[in-house]
Amino acid sequence: MRLGGDVHPTEVFELVIAMLLAILALHYAAHRLSLPPAVALLIGGGALAFVPGLPAIALDPELVLVIFLPPLLMDGAWFTAIADFRRHLAGILSLAVGAVVFTTAVVAVVAHMLVPALPWAACVALGAIVSPPDAVSARAVLQRVRLPRRLAALLEGESLLNDATGLVLFRFAVAATLTGAFSPGAALGSFVLLVAGGVIVGAAIGGLWALLVRKLGDDYLIVAASILVCWAAYLAGEALHVSGVIATVTAGLVCGWYQHVLFTASVRLRGVAFWQVMVFLLEASVFILIGLSLRGVLDRVGGLGVVVDRMALPVLAIVAALTLARFAWVFGADAVLALLARLGRRSVAPLGPRAATVMGWAGMRGVVTLAVALTLPAAMPGRDLMLVTAFAAILVTVLVQGTTLGLVIRLVAPREDAAARPTLDLIEAERAMLRAQYEAVERVAYAADGSLLHPRLLDSYRRRATISAEFSGTDEEREHAIASHYDVILAAVAAGRAELVRLHRAQAIADETLHDLERDLDLEEMGAIAAKG
Repeated sequence: MRLGGDVHPTEVFELVIAMLLAILALHYAAHRLSLPPAVALLIGGGALAFVPGLPAIALDPELVLVIFLPPLLMDGAWFTAIADFRRHLAGILSLAVGAVVFTTAVVAVVAHMLVPALPWAACVALGAIVSPPDAVSARAVLQRVRLPRRLAALLEGESLLNDATGLVLFRFAVAATLTGAFSPGAALGSFVLLVAGGVIVGAAIGGLWALLVRKLGDDYLIVAASILVCWAAYLAGEALHVSGVIATVTAGLVCGWYQHVLFTASVRLRGVAFWQVMVFLLEASVFILIGLSLRGVLDRVGGLGVVVDRMALPVLAIVAALTLARFAWVFGADAVLALLARLGRRSVAPLGPRAATVMGWAGMRGVVTLAVALTLPAAMPGRDLMLVTAFAAILVTVLVQGTTLGLVIRLVAPREDAAARPTLDLIEAERAMLRAQYEAVERVAYAADGSLLHPRLLDSYRRRATISAEFSGTDEEREHAIASHYDVILAAVAAGRAELVRLHRAQAIADETLHDLERDLDLEEMGAIAAKG
């Protein structure tokens, strides 16, 4: 981030603190107004950009990508369901590669028709800028809606991989525009090498992380090492001239797979808490910085009047084209799947029109689109048009699609794919877990002479396993019973904490006693909240 004018470093820090306070206020406003936070942050950032006296903010595109993209990609990859990712890999690649290439081509054709003076390679570069939906925007919206497992897997997988496709297309298009030379064969070969190299680098970084976690033996060091993995993978990939995006995603998938057997409970609690707060701030900062950069974009192109007079028609047409192109690809690909299913391919399952509608509407653009547009060289033909189009694509897709995606999902009501359901549901999985716990306790509960060493412990686990095994109600009845049970526990925790505070204020217990017992109550409360939820 750069500030216009002669700005003291202290003022930069003050501006960062003010931005963080604005994030809190805008998130609170979004919650009160039932808006997606991304929408409030984008609008709020755009309004703040024109506050009198506020210095103009210019984003360094390379720095933005390095700071924000790796942790947000890692967050998506870390919590990706690997089984769903593998099962739907063909569909994910269809969206992450096929849809991006198709949308790029459609936008290039529309741009050349509207602005014939713009070279074809420059039109392709414009298409590559706006074609890939953004991982950050997708996460910001999808975490507020409930989707069938297959749709969620497809959209999350697409958001992890499509940036690599868009970046490769963009770099080759820019090079072709400036040099006049382009080879489709060389572009395809380079893409394959970038992806394969990114997978290798990411897998190596993930493997090194697993070895390091086993050796460190300290919670804080393990959490710190786990957080740094995303930047290590991205920077290593870029340094070796392969895809940093794919390297980060691959490392995230590896870490997410092995963290269940490498992390202790304390590491997981501390790490997840810290990581969620960091991702929240980074994600929110992305949208508010996009809004703040509006002023700089308008200054580059000559002001709002120039945009309205000269660029409004082609910009709106291009945004409409990229939206329709996504629908065309999604419905076209689904029609092919339906045809294959009719021809007897039992392994093929089309989405259906309801799910395809949701898939087509979930194409929000974000930070990658703007950052890539800002890297355009000054000599690039149509650079101003590309900047405005990139910003318009972000505004329209986040403000329109982001605010209405939940409504679209409720209206079309996509059905859950039966084949995508896990073998065991929650109740069955809980029964298996409690049975294993009871058997483990039973093995050590008796002494060699047959006497019972741990009667209360054995009785507790037996009772929990028996209750779960004999439960025959519905999921709703089970949830109600669990909520009532843990509401009592939470009330007991609150009463215990209030008594501890009373004793501490009366100087009846020491600070150390308060902290020790308070930590026990905190763990009990967290366990109850997690179980109730």
